[in-house]
Amino acid sequence: QVPLMESGGDLVQPGGSLRLSCVASGVNFGLHDMGWYRQRAGHQRELVARVSNGGDILYEDSVKGRFTASRDKSKNAVYLQMNGLKPEDTAIYYCTAWVPTRRLPDFWGQGTQVTVSS
Repeated sequence: QVPLMESGGDLVQPGGSLRLSCVASGVNFGLHDMGWYRQRAGHQRELVARVSNGGDILYEDSVKGRFTASRDKSKNAVYLQMNGLKPEDTAIYYCTAWVPTRRLPDFWGQGTQVTVSS
């Protein structure tokens, strides 16, 4: 059973908005960092946002000012509000969780497709 389950991916026009949600089950991620990776066609997976267990947030440069990550520890969940979407944001978005001292995620969701196209 995958402990991280994403939802909210969809087809949206350029300039539009989407909100991705990820709810964890079976594992309490309260002491972990949580966040989002994405994989665009022809690219390696890349970090989009990482929310530390203390609430600090790291963003990939191209999404700064457009995307907002947040988490709700009481719901064991993490979210990604995406505004001003561009065609180059088209990707599979993965919910992730890290042991705070590690660079790469320890847990991955199955991914949700976001397509930005007119």
